[in-house]
Amino acid sequence: MTPLRLIHACAALTAAACLAAVLWCGVEQGGIALAFGVLIAVGELTRWTGDRPRQAAPLGTAGSLSYALLGADAGQPTLHGATQVVTVVLAASLLGSVPHIWRGSSPTLDHLARRVLTVGFAAVCFQPLYNRGGFDRWSGHAYALLLVALLLLTALCDAVLAAALAHSRTRWPFLPLLRDELRGLYGIGSAVCATGAVIALGVAVVGLWALPVFCLPLLLTQLSIRRYAAVRATYRQTIASLARATEIAGYTPTGHARRVAALGLAVGRDLGLSRPELTVLEYAALMHDIGQLSLLDPVPAGATAGLPAQEQRRIALLGGAVVRQTGVDAEVAVVVERQADPYREQPVAARIVRAVNAYEEKARDADPEGPLTALEELRLATAADYAPDVVDALARVLARDRLTMPRAG
Repeated sequence: MTPLRLIHACAALTAAACLAAVLWCGVEQGGIALAFGVLIAVGELTRWTGDRPRQAAPLGTAGSLSYALLGADAGQPTLHGATQVVTVVLAASLLGSVPHIWRGSSPTLDHLARRVLTVGFAAVCFQPLYNRGGFDRWSGHAYALLLVALLLLTALCDAVLAAALAHSRTRWPFLPLLRDELRGLYGIGSAVCATGAVIALGVAVVGLWALPVFCLPLLLTQLSIRRYAAVRATYRQTIASLARATEIAGYTPTGHARRVAALGLAVGRDLGLSRPELTVLEYAALMHDIGQLSLLDPVPAGATAGLPAQEQRRIALLGGAVVRQTGVDAEVAVVVERQADPYREQPVAARIVRAVNAYEEKARDADPEGPLTALEELRLATAADYAPDVVDALARVLARDRLTMPRAG
């Protein structure tokens, strides 16, 4: 059984068992359950549906975790257990996900599976012990630190689940995916954990009025992140438009830069590059041929891999100068400038751009055996021109895609 099916099966069994238990025993303190259910549903309705967000519904997640770790309401002990927590969270998440399910704009099954398992984990760690008086001696700072520790363990559990699901769906290496998820805990993940702990502590003191008070900052933060993501998307579109200048001018074939960027990202993920490094790689791959705009006579078919090394370096330096004038990150300009240097002196991104560009040029107009021939030519040139680890990663990526270029997008 694949990790994807295993995680979905575990989530489904957990949800079914909790729902059956609640139907058999009934709902405890329905007002509290309703208040948290509304909060979670609102968080799901405002879920970000962008491209693979690190935390799609921070408000819904914070509300779910706070309900899982809720021990008192305005000084009065709560009575709900872990099964009710999972049931309320699942029902509210499904209700808030209806518009997203209707549009089909997000991986809802993965999202719900992670939510059920992580919230179930937090609730099982806290609710049974609290209801039996296991935390009666914990108060003040000790109790707050206990909630934070449980939230950190839950966040680690969620990171493992997210990496496993992404690995199953994309076939990217698991460890780099897990590393990126763990790095994400420093950003919106820490805000979600902090908000979950503050809501649980606030409700314990002042009651349900703490919900809107402590959720508003996280909601405003989510709106700010959306605006920042929109700016980044516009920035990427601008770079892609600049990269098309060589195609419009007839220097390079249509779609060449996008194909190199798509395959380069796949190779970078296989090599375990981090998200910031992948961003630099993508931008450099999109703009790697922009130096050809300074040439008086276009290179036939834009194929620079067959040019003398000195001419390749000259075009690369011209491209780097153009990139610097556009205001793009200086790291991108460095990769463009050094893509024609000896690979032992290149940064990893430049090694990837050079190898992938050469492969695309050799394979795009060849016969059905062209991809294999192009890859073999790159292997034979690993002594001087191409990094062996990059060529090996390229071969693995192509083997997964059956020696075809990945879809550019």
